[in-house]
Amino acid sequence: MNRSASIHKISSTPEFDCCIIGGGATGLGIALDAASRGLKTILLEQHDFAKGTSSRSTKLVHGGVRYLQQGNIRLVMDALKERGLLLRNAPHLVHNQAFIVPNYKWWEKPFYGIGLKIYDKMAGKLGLGPSLFLSKEETLERAPTLDPENLKGSVLYHDGQFDDARLAISIAQTADEQGAILLNYFPVTGLLKQQNKIIGVWARDEFSNQDYEIRSRCVINATGVFSDTIMRMDDPFHQPMISPSQGIHLVVDKEFLPGDSAIMIPRTDDGRVLFAVPWHDKIVLGTTDTAINHISSEPIPLATEIEFILSHIGRYLSRDPSLQDIRSMFAGLRPLIKGKNKKTAALSRDHAITVSDSGMITINGGKWTTYRKMAEETIDLAVQTFNLAAGDCITKTLLLNGHDQPAPVVNIDMLTETQLEELVSHAVQQEMCMTLEDFLSRRTRQLLLDARLAIKMAPSIARMMAVVMQKEEYWINEQINIFKTTASNYIPGSSNQN
Repeated sequence: MNRSASIHKISSTPEFDCCIIGGGATGLGIALDAASRGLKTILLEQHDFAKGTSSRSTKLVHGGVRYLQQGNIRLVMDALKERGLLLRNAPHLVHNQAFIVPNYKWWEKPFYGIGLKIYDKMAGKLGLGPSLFLSKEETLERAPTLDPENLKGSVLYHDGQFDDARLAISIAQTADEQGAILLNYFPVTGLLKQQNKIIGVWARDEFSNQDYEIRSRCVINATGVFSDTIMRMDDPFHQPMISPSQGIHLVVDKEFLPGDSAIMIPRTDDGRVLFAVPWHDKIVLGTTDTAINHISSEPIPLATEIEFILSHIGRYLSRDPSLQDIRSMFAGLRPLIKGKNKKTAALSRDHAITVSDSGMITINGGKWTTYRKMAEETIDLAVQTFNLAAGDCITKTLLLNGHDQPAPVVNIDMLTETQLEELVSHAVQQEMCMTLEDFLSRRTRQLLLDARLAIKMAPSIARMMAVVMQKEEYWINEQINIFKTTASNYIPGSSNQN
């Protein structure tokens, strides 16, 4: 992916078939689906690809045990099928992960065991392995730091685990290979209309401040929690569809859960499930569900959320993690569709696709695991609505960029200076890495793995980027200052966390 070359292509394309607003999981999936069907496709993202919710997940590709408890059978079936396809199409980034559900009451083993056997059955041929009943001894062998007192045993099951931001880049690169134009730091500033019908967008390059008129037969709003903002551009009287919910994660050292197994706590005080998942030699703990009113591109974990996770996980581990043990923490916003139930945890993760009177398609809701199916349904609707000349969907079997390569390096603190320089050069030249935060948060995952170490590494990385990008000292200092301000909110104790 080359940003300058992509911008140059805009002027040589008088009209696109599909213009997608939003470069998260959903938007990128739609761009890939559209381009692979032969449609002229452009995607515009106001920040970086997967900057928001799509890089802040629990790192799971899963059917959703909680949705099974809620009785949302169709969502679980769809997600389990998509989980299997993702493992096949992106084996470099998605893998089979064993989960342990510890049992401390006599009824938990049969209760959760039966549910997980159903979960296995629903996966069918795309299942990752049968669930098993483990004794107390077998459980502690796999998860030695579980609290042994009153432990009866556990149920082991399988789900998918992945790197969300890296998968987003892989999808973007695949869409680029299929002929799509993808641009980050390119916000849509207005909608082009003719006789009350949308015929394109106005967009601005954040770096040159140049405005572009982009005509398109179809405009798709895939901006997640920002969907309502784009819909208000179309209709100033639009009533909000999104009920945003914040979920946070804490990252601690592997010593809190050595071994290869993850832990799933089936019920917290607010009715959610809680995970402790191995990820890049760290453990991700999460998540929470907090209704919020303000939508931000950099949401901040609240002190109450941090305490919630620490107190709940502390009930199950022999050694309780404390504030001092948190290497990094991050918050994401879920684009839940408004419902009558006031508890956001109960709102559906199902997606909804709508077409406005002026012809803008908006997709809301959904989850990472089902991004491909959501994209297929969106383009099916676009083809039907706008009579686009498109081929059949091929993404079920389309292998993603990098599928035959080793997993990308994301934890960079052990690399030599030469290795780092090569990684920086690749990110800038091949992955549209434009800022220091792009590199330390999403092209690598250093900010999410160890925020203090990321801050320490920032000056040297900024200088390496400046060499490749031919930037001056002013740019280096500006990038370091911006990054330090952002990264401070990934460390407990920030003044904003209250």
